[in-house]
Amino acid sequence: MSRNDALLLVVEGRDAATPWIEAFRARLPGWRVVGLSDAFDPARVRHVAAWRHPYGSLKGLTSLDAIFSLGAGVDHLLGDPDLPPATLVRVVDSDLTARMTEWVVLHVLRHHRQAERYVRQQHDGLWSDDPLQPAAKDVRVGVMGLGVLGGDAAAKLKLLGFDVAGWSRTAKTLPGVPTFAGDGGLDAFLRRTQILVVLLPATPRTQGMLDAALIGKLARDGHLGGPVLINAGRGALQNEADILRCLDDGRLKAATLDVFETEPLPTTSPLWRHPAVTVTPHNAAISSTGAVADAVAAQILAFGRGEPLQHVVERERAY
Repeated sequence: MSRNDALLLVVEGRDAATPWIEAFRARLPGWRVVGLSDAFDPARVRHVAAWRHPYGSLKGLTSLDAIFSLGAGVDHLLGDPDLPPATLVRVVDSDLTARMTEWVVLHVLRHHRQAERYVRQQHDGLWSDDPLQPAAKDVRVGVMGLGVLGGDAAAKLKLLGFDVAGWSRTAKTLPGVPTFAGDGGLDAFLRRTQILVVLLPATPRTQGMLDAALIGKLARDGHLGGPVLINAGRGALQNEADILRCLDDGRLKAATLDVFETEPLPTTSPLWRHPAVTVTPHNAAISSTGAVADAVAAQILAFGRGEPLQHVVERERAY
């Protein structure tokens, strides 16, 4: 590594790169850490760390070794037609994973223990218990996507006692959790699932898959009177018109959504006002700048010592 080598930080939002630049400068004292607005020699940029960069802004970087995503997904990178042919690396960080699992557990429990019902009853001054509230062991939760995030969420839900199963595009195993894989295993997985948790990446094969056809295959024998959808994967997975239609006709009882087809979610979207929908602003797995910078900087330093990069993305699979 030369002292002139540079790391370029490109983050969506005015002034959003500043705390990232400061964090990386503290962790990479031998590197020049710059933002797009700084003066720098493109030929000296060896690594990029990015979140929703302006498309085309990386085009002139001819000396790149790697492009690091500052979030769990890489679809924001792969959507750029001018993305340089450098190695893509996704963030795997225990802080980010823990925060996603917190969010998933929160919303599974909200639906399972019917929190919204009791909020309404409090508002109405109504004292009414539900004698049909089952234990977690009698509730079947399905987790779609068994990567680092999905695997951890499934394990924690099982620790709480839920009857958990998982589905992934390719076969995977989780201790004590039945798993299904591929197109051949999808229908059986959906038929057993009362609360569906989606943590899949956005790929050409997952585009729009959360539609009426998929929702119609979910189990309808749960205590809530219909299946529940919880999505913190990617908005590109959702057919939002179908989700609303299924909520209105009873094929879906409720939905908690952290990601959307268009972000920020337009104020005109009926999802904001639907009584069976919970909206969170794509912050399910938001992690601290320091924790993510620790993970990326450690990779950069290890690569400089000749060690291979970890969590490399296969471009053709998009994850």
